[in-house]
Amino acid sequence: MGRVFWAADEPTAVDPAVVARQAVDKMLLRGPEIGITPKPGRTGVIGMPVYMWTATGPETYGPNTASATAGAVTVSAVAKVSKIVWSTGDGKTVVCTTAGTPYKKSYGAEPSPDCGHRYTRPSSTEASGKYHVTATSTWTIDWTGGGTSGQLTEVRDSDVDIAVAEVQVVN
Repeated sequence: MGRVFWAADEPTAVDPAVVARQAVDKMLLRGPEIGITPKPGRTGVIGMPVYMWTATGPETYGPNTASATAGAVTVSAVAKVSKIVWSTGDGKTVVCTTAGTPYKKSYGAEPSPDCGHRYTRPSSTEASGKYHVTATSTWTIDWTGGGTSGQLTEVRDSDVDIAVAEVQVVN
């Protein structure tokens, strides 16, 4: 006579990738905290350098860490922004692999060393009179646990409107 057992009594394997997703769900990952010249509410000038950057906290740039446990499996995850894609509102796109450099007056008309743009026409050519700038962060999340590892990706964005004008010089 054979033994009878219930399949429900068998331990269920926990998928570390599912636990990794639970760890990511504990993280607060935001879009970039946009810094840009010209500042919103002010007006920039055609041809002048536009600096673009984000604050570098755990929620806006990383690293951001979390862990989760299910059954006997614990997974740790670390999220960092791997790139920010800036849609500048004039049909151009700028891809930055750093957080960017905040503008200082002492930089004058020097271009951003790592994340910048120059407008060639005024924002008055847009229906709203402003350029709608969108910054999209790609978060790369490396996780380990349960005897394995992997990588996940999350995307977050932020936006802002800026004005850029043409300057006429009269002699």
